[in-house]
Formats: sequence, structure tokens, C-alpha cells
Amino acid sequence: MQRSESLFLSALLSFSGGLQDAYTYNVRGKVFANAQTGNVVLMSQNFMLGNWSTALRYLCPLIAFALGIFITERIEFRFKDSEKLHWRQIILLLEMIVLIIVGALPGQLDMAANMAVSFSCAMQVQTFRKVRGYGYASTMCIGNLRCGTESFSQYLRDRDRDSLTKALHFFGIILFFSVGAGIGGIASMQYGAKTIWISVAILLAVTMLMLKKPKN
Repeated sequence: MQRSESLFLSALLSFSGGLQDAYTYNVRGKVFANAQTGNVVLMSQNFMLGNWSTALRYLCPLIAFALGIFITERIEFRFKDSEKLHWRQIILLLEMIVLIIVGALPGQLDMAANMAVSFSCAMQVQTFRKVRGYGYASTMCIGNLRCGTESFSQYLRDRDRDSLTKALHFFGIILFFSVGAGIGGIASMQYGAKTIWISVAILLAVTMLMLKKPKN
């Protein structure tokens, strides 16, 4: 199992993902960084009502999210076989730089901040896609909830311990996402725009964990 798939590392990433979503919603004009489905709903509604400027607030993060996926795929292809620095570490470095800048942006640049956080979230969800071999998303819950519930149902039917283990992994990831969102919401009230730097600290910890050599 790769270090990037460990439960502890995945829990940290999910915590950070939840915090980022709470941050953009509470601090940056009630726009979602991760929940792009919500942005699509609000964008479409405002376009049809003729609220063009409001609709653009939700369209721009969507475009930034797609760009984040695109850039990450290109970086993975370019540096996949690099021996000096793993491509996932490059993504984490870029993500931290982006979020450091976001924390310094004034309220007049909320749209730019939301686009940057959505770009960062997209890079993260594209880069870290497995926890102990199970496909998951570190920045959203719907897929994790589906997989966790499905696995739990399979366990109740077949009493397969592997299904229960899988379900607990997904529910655990959702729990950490929720805790991150809650702390992000509370911290936003006190620290405002700088709250996002908590995610930077978490991502730095993830980077250090990935650099740490396993014990013999």
C-alpha cells in the first residue's frame, strides 16, 4: 500500500477538504469550493432569473475546478516517473502556495479566492483517490456515503468482514470531513480570510508524512 493511501493521511486530507468548503461558504460569499453540484444548481437558477453577475459567482469556481483536474493530470503524466520528487508532492506544494495566497486576498477579491480554492480542491481530489485501496474523494461526501452505505448493506447480508472494514473507512472519512467543516465554520468567525491557512498547515503535515521514510 502506498503511503498516500493510508487512513491517517486520508483523514487529514478530508479534514482539510471540509474546512475549505466551510471557508468559502462562510467567508467568501456563500460559494462552495468542493460541492460543485450545488454551484451548478445555483448558477443555473440565477442564469434563468437573469441574475448574470450572481450566476458568474458560481460558474467561475466550476471552471477553476475543471482546470485544476486538467493541470493535475498533466503534472502526473509529466512527473510520474520522476525519481527526485514524487508528483503528488508537487501537487501538495502548489496547493499550499495557492492557499497561502488566498488567505491574503481581501474581500473585494472573493471571486478570485473562490476560484483558487476550487482549483486547489480539484488538484487534491484528483491526486488522492484511494484510502487503503478503496476509491474515495477527500473533498466531498456523496460518493463516500454511497460506497460506505453499500458496503454496510453487503456486510449485513453476507457478514463479510471486508465489507464492514470498507464501510468503516468511508464513514470515518465522512466524519473527518464533517469535523473539518465544523471547525472551519467556527474558525471563520474568528479569523476570517486567514482561516484557510489551517489547511496549509494540514497539507504541510501531509507532505512531511509522505517524505518520511518507512522504518525497516
